Parts: sequence; structure tokens; C-alpha cells
Amino acid sequence: MKSRYISETIKYIGVDDRELDIFESQYMLPEGMAYNSYLIEDEQIAVMDTVDARKIDEWLAVLDAALAGRKPKYLVVLHVEPDHSAGVKRFLETYPDAKVVGNSKTFTYLSQFFEGYDFDSRKVVVADGGELALGAHTLKFIAAPMVHWPEVMVAYDAKDSVLFSADAFGKFGVYDADEDDWTCEARRYYFNIVGKYGLPVQSLFNKLAGTDLKVICPLHGPILNENLGFYLDKYKTWSSYEPEDKGVFIAVASIHGHTLAVAERLAEMLRSRGEKVAFTDLSRDDIAEAVEDAFRYDRLVLCASSYDGGVFTPMEFFLSRLGHKAYQKRTVALVENGTWAPCATRVMKATLEQMKDINIVEPVVTIMSAYHSTDAPALKALADALTK
Repeated sequence: MKSRYISETIKYIGVDDRELDIFESQYMLPEGMAYNSYLIEDEQIAVMDTVDARKIDEWLAVLDAALAGRKPKYLVVLHVEPDHSAGVKRFLETYPDAKVVGNSKTFTYLSQFFEGYDFDSRKVVVADGGELALGAHTLKFIAAPMVHWPEVMVAYDAKDSVLFSADAFGKFGVYDADEDDWTCEARRYYFNIVGKYGLPVQSLFNKLAGTDLKVICPLHGPILNENLGFYLDKYKTWSSYEPEDKGVFIAVASIHGHTLAVAERLAEMLRSRGEKVAFTDLSRDDIAEAVEDAFRYDRLVLCASSYDGGVFTPMEFFLSRLGHKAYQKRTVALVENGTWAPCATRVMKATLEQMKDINIVEPVVTIMSAYHSTDAPALKALADALTK
């Protein structure tokens, strides 16, 4: 078990949901999810964020034990998304003398989630750059709009050099998950949840420039207190949409297996040339991992069957997800399959042309129903073009 103490006066009071298998009703969770909350012990006691509705009772019990009879003065709400704010009303009912701290949008959204609850008499409104003095600790609030909701802010405590980072630097998985998988699950989390908002993330980095950081406390995943440069560099790469690794990611949407077989041939050609190749079957594999790998590597191959005058549904959905997440700055190759009127390329190209800085590699390969020996030169030419 990791330490629940971040510093002598800051404690972790979050909870894990090991039974949750899908996050936000769309992202697979093989190891559940952590909902992080923090307690700052000072002359005025502050609680940093609440948890998801599924875990309010457990969280309140953890909080009560940590308080040991004391009463909190403030509840700070950095992010109003329900997995972090569902416990706000219960907290205020449990601690009737406490105040809730947020910005103007925070209270607009809280009022929408908790219809009829009067926040006016309980609220403390802070602006970008505003501060909240607790005693030895003073929280400085930094607006982080669209990372990844409009009301998001982060809070910095200069005493212990701690950044309470809201959803930034979070990951899928429980609090005590193996940290060896941080990059993979943090990447999947970032590109599927925050990924569209690279410019706002960069803007937050600019605001934090020169800040002495020793600990990052996100709302999901582990507390980061070592080798912070590694995590910061990952976020700088991800938010700039630059490829993280050199390699080819092949995404396949195959109806009867023939397109899949062609994609596997191409993958072997690329591996024989010394290329790192990642591969996904869009009909079966986790779409969120496919989005993650598309952003991870510098080259992408889309292999798809034609379908209903367009492209096979899993590929259509995958391309839609990439578009929503601002996919850009990549080299893309296309392979289509069709029996009488191959048309997958037309649809894939039209979608890619709406994205920024996409270089489509020639030749585009067309397969008629199944692989034939006569297709070998075209596949070889495509492999050559991808490895130039």
C-alpha cells in the first residue's frame, strides 16, 4: 500500500472503485478507477474535491476518520464533472458550517447538477490567480479552461510545492495500480478524454512556467512525486500533437477476414524492414486503445472493407473518433477492399482531408475481394513508401 501522506499536513483521502468496468459509459476499465480527494490540515481545514456517486458513503467515512473529530472549513471544487462533484451536496449537509470554493462557472454548473440547492450562502468565489489562506498553506488558483471542461482550475500550494491538477496527469486504474503501466494508461486517458484540448493544456503549462513543483496530485491515478520531468515531458509531447514514437500503427476494419489478411501481410513486410509495428482489429479491440496508438506513432495505415457505398462501420467510427480528438501531424497510408465497387478510400480520404497536416502516402492499394499474388508489388511499394 502506498503512503496516504503527501506531506506532513496533506493527506490522500480518495477511494477506489474496483467494480467499475466502463468509465464515462465508454472507456474500458480492466482495473477499475480511482477517485482522488485530498485533505489539507491547517488552521482552516480544506478538502480538495469529492468523488463519484457510487463511492460517496465510503469517501465520507474515510474523510471522517481522517478528520478525527475536527471540522473542515472549506471544500474546494476544481472540476464539476460528476465523478468528482457528486459528493458536494452530501458534504455540505454533513458539515453545515463548511464553505465550498470555486469560480463563477463552478457554481453555475453545480446548480445545474443539484437543482434547488442554495449555494449562495455557502460559496466562496475565486478568480484566476486568486488565493485562499488556510494558515501555513495558501492555495493559489489557476484557471485551466477546457482542460477539459470550461470551469476547470488547478490549485498550487507553495508551502509543500504541490499542484492539485484536476484531471490533468490522471490515468485509468485504481490508486494502487502498478505504476509501470502509467504511460500506457495515462496516454489512453489523455487522448480519449483531454486530447482534443491540446492548446488549453499548453496554455496551462505557460501559466505554470517557473513554478517549483515537487508533487502533482491528480483526480485519478497515482500521486506523482518523483521524476516529474518525465511526466511533464509526456504531456508537452501529447498536447502538441507530435508523435511520441517512431513506428507504424495499422488499424483494420475487415468483414470476412480478407482485408485483415492483407493488413497482416503488410505488417510483416514492415517488420522485415526493421519497423516497429502496432496492430489493431477495429471490430474486436478497444477503440480507446486504437485512438491512443494512432497518436503515439508517427505513421498510420488504415485498411478497410468497402461497405454500403462507403467504408466499413468500425473504420468509420474510428475515423470519427480521431477527428473529434483533433488528430493531426501524421503520415497515413490507405488500403481498401471491395468486390464490385471499392469505395472505402474515397470516404477515408474525405475524412482525413478535414484534419490538419495529414500526409497521405502513395500508392493507395486496392484489393479486389481477396489477396492475389498480383497485389504483391503494390503492397511492396506501399511498404517502401512508409519506410523512406
